[in-house]
Amino acid sequence: MLKLVRQALTAAVLIALAVRLRRRARLPRAEPPPSVPAPAPRRRGAGTVLSWLVIAVVVTLTLGVALMGTSVQDGALALMRAVTEQQADPEPATPVTPVEPPADPAAPAQPAQTTQPAQTLQTVQPTPAASAAQAPNCAPRRRPIDPRRVAPDVKRAVDAQWRRIERWLRSNAPRTYRTLGGPVRARTIAVAESQMGVDFPDALRASLLRHNGARGAGVLGFRPGAGDHLTVRGIRDAWRELCASRPAGSWDGLLIPILSYTAADGATAYATVSSADGTVAGVTGRRLRSSYTLLRTVADALERGGAIDGRRPVVTGGLLRWRPSR
Repeated sequence: MLKLVRQALTAAVLIALAVRLRRRARLPRAEPPPSVPAPAPRRRGAGTVLSWLVIAVVVTLTLGVALMGTSVQDGALALMRAVTEQQADPEPATPVTPVEPPADPAAPAQPAQTTQPAQTLQTVQPTPAASAAQAPNCAPRRRPIDPRRVAPDVKRAVDAQWRRIERWLRSNAPRTYRTLGGPVRARTIAVAESQMGVDFPDALRASLLRHNGARGAGVLGFRPGAGDHLTVRGIRDAWRELCASRPAGSWDGLLIPILSYTAADGATAYATVSSADGTVAGVTGRRLRSSYTLLRTVADALERGGAIDGRRPVVTGGLLRWRPSR
């Protein structure tokens, strides 16, 4: 603002100088004094007043133009700021009611409903078990892998029964002894537990940590049609197959298959261990309390020549067979 005022005053001064110089240029050149008396000097008061009036008008106009330019510049700056703010925030000024996305991510988004509550847009997504008509407890939630430790007393008890079985097999059925699987890592069992969503009982885990299944039924082959003594991977795969193929009511995902056998109708069936209470079903004609009880029953029959479900151990060519008692 001060700069504009200085410019206006400078212009006024220059105009005044220009008027002064113009007036001086109009004056006649000096001549020799006339012989006649000189005329009376002309009055210059009116010209001076007019000159200063012109100067005042010029200054006023200059200041007005300067002020007008400043206001126009301010308006232009304000307009530019408004445009910039609008570009930076493209959202409309009026609030928009948010619409919840559909429950199914593959479905297209639905338009906002103004006459219905947002809950009407939600759909119920069927669970995997319901969509595949699976048995209960066959859709496990994701869980961490936890290679937890087996209780020491359970580990000692299970190992003791396995030592009895191993000692008898080495002496009487070495070929069957060689079918026993090697030990498995605790983490491998934990991975299967995480994938199945069930906890293996301590007695079953202790047995797998010493022998990860066997090739063929072998030691547990006293049931007619006995098949494979399952490894940890075989347990997981059989569990998945049972969950996928059995309708609701015929299979419970809390059961852990440990031994396959051929049923009377020719279908493949499984002996199981319950992850809820550790009981064993399907290996013998009665339910056993735990995997430890199963191993002790086998060890007693081998060492004493006893029978299990009417079958006694018989060795043929280094292989253990369970034959009907006579």
